[in-house]
Amino acid sequence: MATDTVHPGQPLKRVASLPGRRFDHLFFSIMSFVMLLTVFAGFARTYFLAGVFSAPLPNLLIHVHGAAFSCWILLLIVQTSLVSAGRIDIHRRLGIAGFLLGCSMVVLGVLAATDSLRRGGSPPNPDPKSFYIVPLTDLLVFGTLLFFAFRDRRDSPAHKRLIYIATASLLVAAFGRLPVGGATMNAHLSLAALCSEIFLLALVIYDLWSTHKVHRVTLWAGVFMIFVQQVRLPVAGTAAWQDFASWVQNMVH
Repeated sequence: MATDTVHPGQPLKRVASLPGRRFDHLFFSIMSFVMLLTVFAGFARTYFLAGVFSAPLPNLLIHVHGAAFSCWILLLIVQTSLVSAGRIDIHRRLGIAGFLLGCSMVVLGVLAATDSLRRGGSPPNPDPKSFYIVPLTDLLVFGTLLFFAFRDRRDSPAHKRLIYIATASLLVAAFGRLPVGGATMNAHLSLAALCSEIFLLALVIYDLWSTHKVHRVTLWAGVFMIFVQQVRLPVAGTAAWQDFASWVQNMVH
């Protein structure tokens, strides 16, 4: 579809109409289901298909942690469905509960990561002290973007992109549990992070298709996510991080 525009002193031009936000509901609904499938695939063997409540997890904390993170991805599906159905009123009321759930996830995530450090991690993770930085930085990205999403909750395009990228940052854990070459991606942390960035690439492509420009939130939040994922492993190998992780390990023993 195209429209004609006339400017003084200029010939008639044909300007193509852009899809704009007309397909936002479809894109974010589809991608939220893809995220759900990713989480299920990653945790199927050790959690979802292991009976959830009877899954052989280390302790109650990890069960609560898994339940909270599962509720987040289910809430994402519900929220995108409500927007598609035009029930913005219910969406906004649930948004407050979602923000509180997200805050609890940050706390539970830090506790679960520290508990794993205390237990010495689990194979095929790298050195537990080095691996400790991965969940902490994932939660740093998630918590930061969650804060801005709550602040910009009246700005729909910005809000939905912040929630989308925040959730994508958590998918490193799901990708890390997928089998690759006889092991899981936790043995190839850079690959797990790269897989999570596929969701960011999909959003960039959608932005360019729908508006012919990358949304400002997609740009800065995406750069923030990628930067944190790229610098954390080099930082994990430094003496300062190893000393910090050792101090935390000694504190919780």
